[in-house]
Amino acid sequence: MIRRQWYVVLESKEVRTGRPVGVTRLGEKLVFYRDTRGRAVCLSDICAHRGASLALGEVHGENVMCPFHGLEYAPDGKCVRIPANGRDAPVPPNFRVAAYPTHEAHGFISIWWGDDAPADLEPPAFFDDLPEGMKWATVRDPWKAHYSRVIENQLDCVHLPFIHRSTIGRGNRTLINGPGVLWTGPDSFDMFVYNEVDSGQKPKRPDEVPMPNPSGYKIEFRFPNLWENRIAGKMRVLAAFAPVDAENTLLYLRVYQGFMTWPLVRSFMGWMISKFNLVVAHQDRRVVETQVPKASGLRIGENLFQGDKPIMEYRRRRQELIEAASKK
Repeated sequence: MIRRQWYVVLESKEVRTGRPVGVTRLGEKLVFYRDTRGRAVCLSDICAHRGASLALGEVHGENVMCPFHGLEYAPDGKCVRIPANGRDAPVPPNFRVAAYPTHEAHGFISIWWGDDAPADLEPPAFFDDLPEGMKWATVRDPWKAHYSRVIENQLDCVHLPFIHRSTIGRGNRTLINGPGVLWTGPDSFDMFVYNEVDSGQKPKRPDEVPMPNPSGYKIEFRFPNLWENRIAGKMRVLAAFAPVDAENTLLYLRVYQGFMTWPLVRSFMGWMISKFNLVVAHQDRRVVETQVPKASGLRIGENLFQGDKPIMEYRRRRQELIEAASKK
């Protein structure tokens, strides 16, 4: 996993006012709660005293209280009260836990995963082409796979006619033109897919396919863990790949639609599309969970070809970000 990055880790509705929530993300036990202004707070879920889970405790104003011995931690991770030592006793500086900056927008909670966050920390990037008024429905899907493998699956257009032959891969379009990859920023790129039936023709190179696609269709990726499939102007599928640990990922799969405005019909439509998206995702999941090694990388013994270009680009930039983070 890449340090010093913003990661989407939860949906906003998973952290309610008045009680802490414990989750495992990025290989760490974390506790989330909301302060008196409703802002999400993220701390290590391991009390500095004797290792108990803070998520089993209570929210006291701005702080979270450990259920074991009543120690209270402020949003910056510092312990501000040890009841056993007396109400006014100073707290030793070693009584503190890790605290991670949070950002909440678009119904997601992101954390900046790293040490010593810069004073001028910019908020995380999101997709800037979502039309106003689009409603969404989200499903949470656990995968027994490293998040990098789950991401690469969404950047893989070669597998469509095989894994998804009964759903989105119908038509036997096994020949891969391109695919085109257009970098839109240092940590974001668009992907353009032009699969077709193999009639003996030679596939076009990535530099021979139109970018952008004249139809407007594209797949967008934002490091470290956001993906969007721009199906149409009023129809999008978005995925956030929340790393749980080295072998597990929680996929937040969200459908946006703006073509149905009646509330009840809109809700039913969102539910139906989400169910279909889960069917498609589970066709992938059963195979991705078998991949070895668990984590992706530049040199892991795989033999790639032209159709894997988006995966190659992802791996190259991911390695650059890992190396850059290790030097800070």
